[in-house]
Order: sequence, then structure tokens, then C-alpha cells
Amino acid sequence: MRNRFTAMVVAGTAAVVAAFWLGTTPTFGQTPTSTYRAPRTPDGKPNLNGTWEALNTANWDIQDHVARQGPVTALGASFSVPPGFGVVEGGEIPYLPEALARKKENAANWMTRDPEIKCYMPGVPRATYQGYPFQIVQTPQQILMAYEFANASRIIYMNSKDESPGNFWMGWSRGHWEGETLVVDVTGFTDQTWFDRAGNFHSDALHVVERYTATGPDHLWYEATIEDPKTFVRPWKMSMPLYRRMEKNAQLLEYLCVEFAEELMYGHLSKHQAR
Repeated sequence: MRNRFTAMVVAGTAAVVAAFWLGTTPTFGQTPTSTYRAPRTPDGKPNLNGTWEALNTANWDIQDHVARQGPVTALGASFSVPPGFGVVEGGEIPYLPEALARKKENAANWMTRDPEIKCYMPGVPRATYQGYPFQIVQTPQQILMAYEFANASRIIYMNSKDESPGNFWMGWSRGHWEGETLVVDVTGFTDQTWFDRAGNFHSDALHVVERYTATGPDHLWYEATIEDPKTFVRPWKMSMPLYRRMEKNAQLLEYLCVEFAEELMYGHLSKHQAR
């Protein structure tokens, strides 16, 4: 009887906690409803200036994933893959059949194929949730987004109709404001970047529409709608909160990772040259 009573108490407590959690936490993948109005820049636009960072495991895998062994077994739990909820709305990435086969092949060969390992610029939207801070600097005509990894950056040309003059690692970004939301239309990509370390990829036909909305003084809600008819059956979306870095003198530090990748990529060309 006592065991039964204990089980009932535990079950009841769990139900209360679950109800409280669901009642206070927005369902993941849905834009939080907010009446927050951000401070204004001198030209009257929402002020998104600051250093921001995503706190999730999306750089490992943008879909739901369990914990697993890291790439170096000898290191034990160090650098193992942490579990995480996905950031893809609906959970599914609608690959074309041949693209899905390539995604699985990429995942199996991650250590030799992932552009991050080679210190290539991360692309959009991966730069947003790669696990490093990024900075937004606003002006009325242009918005700079600077990323710590590989010193990557891009300029958002506000209210511009100029088409991309070529293909770029970070794409070609044109922006406009829709009320409290900064909307960024990004085209002109190469096909050399990935979405994560799980092999999720795209072609040079990638088109990303980003939305940045302040939901509080230290929070942004980020959405990225992905369209790529060469790779996906239909458009799909990812979303996540971004957090302001609050420590004193928060800033981007120099992360020149090229020197860490040189031996990996070119060591076989130079090892015997000095003899």
C-alpha cells in the first residue's frame, strides 16, 4: 500500500511539473507571442545591436538526436555528441530521394567532408547557431553581421533590389523591416556549406529568408525558411531563440582557424619537401 501511495505521489508531482512546464514554455518551433517593442535606433528602427549567441546543439544536428560517441574514441566522453531537440519545425527535412541518399553518405563521412573541419566560412543559417557569438551592427543603409568562427562576416543591404553578382560562402543578403522584425533575403550561395555536422546540405540554388524579432531586451527569436528545389521537395523552416551575451566587455574574439586545418588539408604536400 505504501509503495502504491508513493507511486501515486510521484506520478501526480510529475503531472504538475509537466503542466507547469508546458504552460510556461512556448512549444518549440512556434514563434513566441510577444508585445515587446524594442528600443529604437536614431532612424526609428528596432535596435538589434549587440553580441548574440544560440544555446542549442543544432550545429551537431538540426534534427532531434541522442547522445553518441564522439569522433575520437580515445578521448572517452570528451567531445562526445550531446543530445538535443531539433530546430526544424515539424522535425522533418523534406529531401528529394537522391538528396537524402547523399545526406546519409555525408553523415557517414563527416570527418572528411564537413566544411567546418576545413575552416571554411559556415554559410547561412549555420553561422547563427554554430556555437560561437556573432555581432549585429546597424546603420540605416546597411547592417553588418560579424561571426567569430573563421572571422566570417556579411553585409545586409537594406531596401536594395540589387541581385547577387556571383556566388558566395555567406550568400548575398538584402534586408527590410516588417514592423518589429528584420527580414533578410539571402541568395547567391555556393554549394560548399552544410547546415550541421550531421551531413545536412544544400545546393547552389539555396534561398534563405531570415527573420530576427526582439522578444525582450536580451532575446531575439530567429527563423530561417529554407528553399532549394535541387535538394528539397518543398520549403521548410528552422527556428530558435538567440541570447544576448551579457558579460562585461562582451565582444568577438579573433578565431583564425585556418592554421588548425592546414596540416589536415595540405600536410601531405609538404612533409617531405624539407628533406
